[in-house]
Amino acid sequence: MRTPQPAPDRKTKIETVDSSGNFNDADSKSGVTRAIVLVPALRTRNAAPGSGPDGGNVVKRPDSNRREEAIGLAGAIDLEVAEALIVPISDPRPSTLFGKGKMLEILALIEETGSQLVIVDHPLTPVQQRNMETEWKVKVIDRTGLILEIFGRRASTKEGVLQVELAHLNYQKGRLVRSWTHLERQRGGGGFMGGPGETQIEADRRLLQDRIIKLERELDQVRRTRQLHRAKRKKVPHPIVALVGYTNAGKSTLFNRLTGAEVLAEDMLFATLDPTLRRMKLPHGATVILSDTVGFISSLPTHLVAAFRATLEEVVEADLILHVRDMSDPDRTSQADDVEAILKSLGVGESGPKRMLEVWNKVDLLEADAAEGLRSRAGSSEAIVVSALNGDGVGTLLSVIEARISGELTTRTVRLGSNQLQVMSWIYERGRVKDRIDHEDGSVEIIAEFTVSDSNDLDRQLGLGPKPETDF
Repeated sequence: MRTPQPAPDRKTKIETVDSSGNFNDADSKSGVTRAIVLVPALRTRNAAPGSGPDGGNVVKRPDSNRREEAIGLAGAIDLEVAEALIVPISDPRPSTLFGKGKMLEILALIEETGSQLVIVDHPLTPVQQRNMETEWKVKVIDRTGLILEIFGRRASTKEGVLQVELAHLNYQKGRLVRSWTHLERQRGGGGFMGGPGETQIEADRRLLQDRIIKLERELDQVRRTRQLHRAKRKKVPHPIVALVGYTNAGKSTLFNRLTGAEVLAEDMLFATLDPTLRRMKLPHGATVILSDTVGFISSLPTHLVAAFRATLEEVVEADLILHVRDMSDPDRTSQADDVEAILKSLGVGESGPKRMLEVWNKVDLLEADAAEGLRSRAGSSEAIVVSALNGDGVGTLLSVIEARISGELTTRTVRLGSNQLQVMSWIYERGRVKDRIDHEDGSVEIIAEFTVSDSNDLDRQLGLGPKPETDF
């Protein structure tokens, strides 16, 4: 179980329920909200291919792993998890998901632990969420609501705030049902078949829709701005290398190791949200732009992916994508499948495997035998084994990135005349010099390794490049 990270400068808001069944905001005196985590385990049938969101495949994950991940998500917003239960369900109820007996058991647990919040690690319909809150008299949120809450906490830039708000409003738009039923008692002679409550719901829905349209326009401007930035970067053609992976796979730690940046990197789900770009030098002097993006997670809400499409365009446009995997996690195979499914939905991966490179991270957390076995398997899988924390394998990773971006290394012997010595500094900067011979006539002979692209650049500087075609 992960220990929630303290947040002394921010109190967690909780919602209590009064005798009338209405929710009131209140600050927890201790600054911490106690929560119960429920992981429904549907036992009726196995999910068939194509039954996932948007027709995607459902990745079956062990219930114990789902439980640990749900605890980690709760800890990411400083919640104190009083209990975390796996709840088998043989017959899901449309009204409450759980059966009547299980609802009473959970109510007793809520009262025993003094919890103010229940997290259900499963999508809930608006009716189910409302009925649970009425029965248990505490706030209930599902997996999507919890992820949105985390994203709301992590967003720090204007773009991130806009994207999170858009996703949240799209989520809330379908949850206005029966929010205003208390007004239906005040029926009058206006001829409204649905009653005043229905009128209030429609008014709220229109307000939400107006705000959604405004946010979409602002995000369109963000998208255009990003396109302009990419166009400017293409004028100085530095290749783009993007880090992707499951949340808490160590992307930000690897990003800091490669670039010397100080991006927040903690053992916490969704520790960073807003994308970061930095320049990075490769071993032979070439410069690339490294992009750190938001981590992915299983069952990521579709409207959340849509809201962050402007940010994820950096991944779509990247020349090379590094898929960072936490090899110390027993659920790593399912996590990799989730990441690949999201990338496929974005149209990434259609240009062939050479654009993707797997980085097997956190090898320092493995036993020596397991780490050695991982390294032996990495060769056949064309993966790179690293520890972003202590730097093991990072040099090999940089060399492979350079080979993928610029091509394989080639050894050349170059003789510079006395009138070409100005090229020497370029050779030392972009090549790996193995030997140098100074001749009596003032010329210099250099043996060095170059990438294919740098070798072609050297030919052009020495006047050995292809001559331009002549039109007749």
